[in-house]
Amino acid sequence: MGELKDFEEMEVWQDAQDLAVAVYEDSAEIRDFTFTDQIKRAAVSISNNIAEGAERSTSTDFARFLDIAKGSTGEVRSMYRLAARLGFASPELVDTRCAQCKSISRQLAGFAKYLRAKKKK
Repeated sequence: MGELKDFEEMEVWQDAQDLAVAVYEDSAEIRDFTFTDQIKRAAVSISNNIAEGAERSTSTDFARFLDIAKGSTGEVRSMYRLAARLGFASPELVDTRCAQCKSISRQLAGFAKYLRAKKKK
């Protein structure tokens, strides 16, 4: 993986930003503001934790923030599953967004594993 890049150059950060934009678009017509606030906060948290971790001084700190971001992807997935049950989103949309979350989660897990292995060298 070479030298670490600025977070804006990281594919996982870009994917997380894309997901956050999609969450905002998907929830624009939902009038349950408590629900929309929660899913938006969780979605924004993903890219923000990647950025915050990237600005930390150690790989261990960065990996910890990636773990937090990974947790937020699970929260977004859970909220989309709830959105389907509440009739806020179609099953097709939910499947698409959950697949995006799973992809981001895999990237985050791999990146955190790399950072932890790098520390041991």
